Amino acid sequence: MGKRDDLIEKYADDLRNKCGMQPDMDLLTKVTIGCGPAIYNDDASTVAATQESELETVKDNYLVKKLGLSDGPELMDAINKVLDTYGRSERNKYRAVVYYMLCKHFGKEAIYG
Repeated sequence: MGKRDDLIEKYADDLRNKCGMQPDMDLLTKVTIGCGPAIYNDDASTVAATQESELETVKDNYLVKKLGLSDGPELMDAINKVLDTYGRSERNKYRAVVYYMLCKHFGKEAIYG
């Protein structure tokens, strides 16, 4: 297994044990690949949930640009719901896991089809 496969398994473990959901491994793999080289950078691979600018970046770059959603208060509500599910006290909130849960939340799995 390569480094990416190891990371995907780590993300799946977080989804199972920290978020209480059974991951769709095919979708998780596609979301992880979609994150690009950011998954290999310690800083870029996680979402800083306490930084408003970081949450705006997730909203603008992922939800609006990637998933094609219209900007509105429901987007930030969804981000906060996902972060609550992941656990606000959880130190490392992996970007791929957050994106995966947001993709599932909005039913946008077809984007990765």
